[in-house]
Amino acid sequence: MKHKKMSWLIATLFTSPLLVQQALAQEAAAQAGEIQQVNVTGIRASVRNALAAKEASNSIVEVVSSEDIGKLPDTTIAESLARLPGLSSGLDRGNASQIVARGMGPRFIGATLNGRELASSEPNRAVRFEQFPSESISGATVYKTQNAEIVEGGIATTIDLQTVSPLKYSGRQLSLKADALYYPLAKDIPGGDSTAPRLGGVYIDQFANKTIGAALAFSYQDQPSVQKNIRHWGFNEDHSADLNGDGKVDKTPWGFQDEVRRGKDKRESVLGKLEWKPNNDVLITADSYYASAKINERGLQHWTGDLGNWDGYQSGNYSNLDIRNGYVAGATVKDVSVINNDFYYVQDTSVAASGLNGKFNAGDWKIEADLSSSHAMRGSQWRDMRQYSRTNTDVTWDFTGGEHQSYSFGMDTGNPSNFWAPTLYVDTDGHVKDKLNAASLTGARAIDSSFINRIKFGVRAADREKSYHQTTWSLNPTGTIADSAYETVNIGGYPSFIQLKDFYGTTTSAFGANAFDPTGREPTQNDLLSGWRVKERSSSAFVQGDLEGEAFGKTYRGNVGLRVVHTRQTGYGMQSLNGAAATPVEDGTSYTEVLPSLNLIFNLDEAQERQIRFSAARAMSRAPLDELRASRNLSVPAEGTQPYTGSAGNPTLKPMMANQLDLAYQWYFAKGSLLSAGGFYKKVQRYIAITTDTTTINGRAATLTRSVNGDGGDVRGLELAYQQSFSWLPAPFDGLGFSGNYSYTTSNIHEQTPAVNPYPIEGLMKHNGGITLWYEKAGYEARLSANYHSPFVRNPTWTAGQLLLNEKETYVTLNLAKQLTSNLQLRFGIDNLTNQKSVYTSGNIPVQQEVTEFGRRYNLGLSYKL
Repeated sequence: MKHKKMSWLIATLFTSPLLVQQALAQEAAAQAGEIQQVNVTGIRASVRNALAAKEASNSIVEVVSSEDIGKLPDTTIAESLARLPGLSSGLDRGNASQIVARGMGPRFIGATLNGRELASSEPNRAVRFEQFPSESISGATVYKTQNAEIVEGGIATTIDLQTVSPLKYSGRQLSLKADALYYPLAKDIPGGDSTAPRLGGVYIDQFANKTIGAALAFSYQDQPSVQKNIRHWGFNEDHSADLNGDGKVDKTPWGFQDEVRRGKDKRESVLGKLEWKPNNDVLITADSYYASAKINERGLQHWTGDLGNWDGYQSGNYSNLDIRNGYVAGATVKDVSVINNDFYYVQDTSVAASGLNGKFNAGDWKIEADLSSSHAMRGSQWRDMRQYSRTNTDVTWDFTGGEHQSYSFGMDTGNPSNFWAPTLYVDTDGHVKDKLNAASLTGARAIDSSFINRIKFGVRAADREKSYHQTTWSLNPTGTIADSAYETVNIGGYPSFIQLKDFYGTTTSAFGANAFDPTGREPTQNDLLSGWRVKERSSSAFVQGDLEGEAFGKTYRGNVGLRVVHTRQTGYGMQSLNGAAATPVEDGTSYTEVLPSLNLIFNLDEAQERQIRFSAARAMSRAPLDELRASRNLSVPAEGTQPYTGSAGNPTLKPMMANQLDLAYQWYFAKGSLLSAGGFYKKVQRYIAITTDTTTINGRAATLTRSVNGDGGDVRGLELAYQQSFSWLPAPFDGLGFSGNYSYTTSNIHEQTPAVNPYPIEGLMKHNGGITLWYEKAGYEARLSANYHSPFVRNPTWTAGQLLLNEKETYVTLNLAKQLTSNLQLRFGIDNLTNQKSVYTSGNIPVQQEVTEFGRRYNLGLSYKL
């Protein structure tokens, strides 16, 4: 049935209306081509522009043009980035989010907006790229190799997002979009919204005889947030018992949970930009970007009681055993409680980035000064009505891996009389705040030299402060909540849930009007130890020369440079000794790193269609900010010669470093066409991982679980790409085009978990690739994309070191469009066409999985351009 639906859509696209309207559409396209639009019309144009920028760069880069984002639209830049060679992404609520590149995770990805480093609402440094909608971004450049002039921080890549430049356009431009979103999974969840709107637009104009340019962009999306989830909690590895009498310990699970969510993920953004160019020697730019996301989700969960069989105390309650490789994958257990959770999860996230830039010509010198400020915040709260079953019951489960998860409870979980009165848990009310201010000054001029034709100098200073604090509390009801206040919720494939008919009305009556307000509440000991603050001040200077010349009868170009970085960091937090009251503590360090870089391009023919590209560099990625916290929780043995033990942050972490080489062959054999093959090698040093470390605290030895700088290792890979427009084919097939890429990456770096057979380096996808088939002709456009990655390790939570194996995924999207008039286009799209689920496997144990379904997503919309 799936294939029939797709065939119908494609057949509709390419049937007789194509031939009937071809002449009219070509005439309209010719007229439209006389005026530059906000997004140049056509997939073919976008492909050519992206490849032209890739070819012109002195570095090895990947490029997303504005048309790639706005044409057959990706909702955000994250989706466009995830299709590029060597790149992929992890999903959050079904959306492409944090980028993975060249076998390395978000810790190795640098992110800038108009060349300026960005603050982040994540506890570490990772930027969530879904917060940048297509309307606000005109392009993106992914630097796979290092340049001395680029802000340090990305061993894997540095991704620079660019906003529109209004003075580069001729005349007033206006682009508006309106979409209706449809999420069919919501129909399976009572109370879920399956439809929602999305709006966006870009306005560009010039004034004062085109010496002043202005741009304004906005977006609004009321995205449904729906998902189904079943999660295994892991196994009792150390204190299980023999259940089947074979003399071997059978490791039993701690338990499991199910979950369904429905709600809203409201996203808004606005971009404002002004440019002033009074003459050819001065260009002043001021810009400001702001985005917010407000998540409000209602959810239901079942938790099992303890199944862990600690030292065999439940052995007599186990039956129907399914034991696989020493793990109990399925069984029935008597006398177990069941918990019903009726909750709301709320989260407010915002990011802002503003800057003032001046470019000046002073004789032979080109001077650029830049001031920038970036702020990010996140507040979140989990509001949980938790109820335990009045009597224990039987729990049966069969979790055998490969996404197979079945279970049942021996009680009616949809009857509120079967549960005790609820306790209200707020766990946790957490807040992240990140502030980043920077200033830079550069100067460049052409010089007469045998091989250096331009020299550039620059300095930069940055001041960053990031903090986190939380409060948790629980409340008992002041009165009785009648069973009539609840309703039963039935969802296919899940045991029945109970939920309050009026969640906020009932909780206000039972727990008070301020039940969710943290004001005046005393933080718990764990709250105090979880809070932290980090200050980081860095300064850098660079010199870079652009190269151009001839050697061995071949022309070449490129750059060579050196960047020197000095950073001072201080971590703050609280410490507790033997559970005593927490007291403030701080620590820190400083370091200086020297980062040389070389990029060379050898042209193998006069037309410069065939190129050999080579790069050598030393790069750095700073430690995650949350791991620089000073917080520590210590146990102090009475015997003074014994070491402290406990867990802690590590404010003395040094940045991870890498010596890296790149070599690539690129053949631009026609317009919009490319065949390339390349390899890369990175020797990573001081790799950061969580382990047991021996140090000294207050003159006394200490054995701590914390992040440390380890030895590192190698990351190496191969990247292949092919792209072509088949304009030479006979009509109507001359509108076809194809792009495909494949990456193979391997590494000998391993994490410190699990203790047995530890994971490979976070982000390592051994196989990663994608194909896109597109068509454009006579006002019709289509794009079918499929992207695949093999399993890779990621941290999908905010808890440092909580690593999981993200199983292999194939993500398919289909976009169709029809130009109705010269100004109006009809669009249709399907994301996640095959209903790919997200599957996490923990601890290298195949039967310990978490499976989440987000469902397919449809959009139908109109685009208007003036």
